[in-house]
Amino acid sequence: MHSPIKLPKSFSKKFLYHLLEEQYEAFNHYHAISIDYPDPLGIARKFKNEKVALFCALFAYGNARAIVRFLETCKLDCLQESQFTQCTLKPYRFQTRDEIQDFFEVLLEVESLYEIFYKHYKKDSLLKGIESLQYLLYQKLSRTTSGLEFLIGKPQSNSPLKRWNMFLRWMVRKDSVDLGMWEGIRTSDLILPLDTHTFRVCQRLGILKRKSYDLKAALEASEFLRGLNPKDPIKYDFALYRIGQLGLI
Repeated sequence: MHSPIKLPKSFSKKFLYHLLEEQYEAFNHYHAISIDYPDPLGIARKFKNEKVALFCALFAYGNARAIVRFLETCKLDCLQESQFTQCTLKPYRFQTRDEIQDFFEVLLEVESLYEIFYKHYKKDSLLKGIESLQYLLYQKLSRTTSGLEFLIGKPQSNSPLKRWNMFLRWMVRKDSVDLGMWEGIRTSDLILPLDTHTFRVCQRLGILKRKSYDLKAALEASEFLRGLNPKDPIKYDFALYRIGQLGLI
């Protein structure tokens, strides 16, 4: 059981740094993801496979318990082993069963998400790396639907790219929670996976002044956290999410 966080009326960056470190220690441990506190990362870390991780991350919208229930119906072991099969018999919110199957089959075709991402990341930026993966998925799809557009996102949009940035956090960072499977990508370049929980908490803690929930807000929050921890600013993401999810602030 986690106690509510009591904040003074005003506080310094030093106070905030120690608060975030304290919350990181409280939340970033292997058993923080459990039956009581489900998370799609809990499914992804059973496989430790980049395609399975992306599948789990892009379907990570809505209620965490409902996300995990859906992912448990999917034959992710076949995605890991590159075996063609029917992914699931169930739709999920904005995606029909056929759209889920289309996405599943496209992932089966991809040889290496890392190589495509890394090429554009090194040449340009993290955001260009994300765009390169989005373009790749659209190129391989035989059709584009509103459900698939919602799932993959639109390249060069002003979206916070929460699910893509969460996927990169999983793949790049390595600790008791994150997978750390991708090498050569600096943790300092990661962008905060800003969802509605972290958006509200970041505003409450003074990490974020922007009132619009968009990419600029995610970049602003990431830059602030970089000032507290230049090498690994996004290490606090999971704790910020849990603080918001549990209503501790």
